[in-house]
Amino acid sequence: GVSHVLTLALQELSLLCKRDVNGVGTLYDLLRSRWLQALLKIYECLQHYLGKRPAPVTLQAHVLSREVVELLREAPPSGEVKELRRLLRSPHFKAALLSAHDTVAQKDFEPTLPPLPENIPENEEAMRIVCLVKNNQPLGATIKRHEITGDITVARVIHGGLADRSGLLYAGDKLVEVNGVPVEGLEPDQVINIL
Repeated sequence: GVSHVLTLALQELSLLCKRDVNGVGTLYDLLRSRWLQALLKIYECLQHYLGKRPAPVTLQAHVLSREVVELLREAPPSGEVKELRRLLRSPHFKAALLSAHDTVAQKDFEPTLPPLPENIPENEEAMRIVCLVKNNQPLGATIKRHEITGDITVARVIHGGLADRSGLLYAGDKLVEVNGVPVEGLEPDQVINIL
């Protein structure tokens, strides 16, 4: 994927970087930056998701079912044809299964983020929205209260843990909100309970 190509590019650039040919050192530092690595991981995850996302064959399965029943009326009568017509006309099949399929097929279940404000000052800090699904596994990060600011921050990211594998959390990141709950003024123990 993209990460592999970047790794190969970094290997090539590291050779040129020693000679510092035409600002290669700056390019090397840019390509090694944590934010670019995290962005590439996000990109690869999204590409993987988009490649595997199933799409409904039709948005109107109940209409297709009616068409099949009509076509079966013209088919030579047999036990299988009668059984299929009976199944397709049964209220459980029509009301429950086909109706549920059509409802799900017509909805967009993609995550939606609120729009960014238009008047963001140039000197304002960037904020990332991170979504990690734990599935009964630990987050793989510790948090603490910053001694000076009082903010809740990521103290440490444990190698191999969920946070580390995602590439989205780093030591020193400030937590603003967890699961929709603002963490300002909360103690680290209270934030852990929300996690």
